[in-house]
Amino acid sequence: MIRVEIIANHSVEENINEALRKEGVGKYYTKYPSILGVGSTGPRMGDAIWPEENFALVIWCEEEEARGIVRAIGAVKEHFPNEGIKIFGLPEDI
Repeated sequence: MIRVEIIANHSVEENINEALRKEGVGKYYTKYPSILGVGSTGPRMGDAIWPEENFALVIWCEEEEARGIVRAIGAVKEHFPNEGIKIFGLPEDI
């Protein structure tokens, strides 16, 4: 099993959901609806100065599904290169 974590701006949330559906992956997940922080594309603090917020999806899956998730997220990143879409993966035995 692999833990896949997707962190992205709310502005692309529906695009990510659609891409996962098209690829037939990410059916089971945990969603963190409001994520604040600072990344390479700048602060997302949900306040008057930096009003944007991110969300996160955490998916535990087998390697084949993880590859499909990477493909789906890659397609969204191509269309929205400046939205700070990140994907991370860790094997279960770490």
